[in-house]
Amino acid sequence: VYDVTGAGDTVIAVFTLSHLAGASLRDAARVANHAAGVVVGRVGTATVTPEELISSFEKG
Repeated sequence: VYDVTGAGDTVIAVFTLSHLAGASLRDAARVANHAAGVVVGRVGTATVTPEELISSFEKG
């Protein structure tokens, strides 16, 4: 973890988007957690791309 700036915002945004797109609450939480994991690996405010999110799931 390098910087937690924006991690909470990422969780809320990705969780909401995932759930509204049809994911269960559990799956939406999983996706949001992976997205936040990508974001905290950078310094400063960051975003996560779909490719980075997929890569995060592939790595486990």
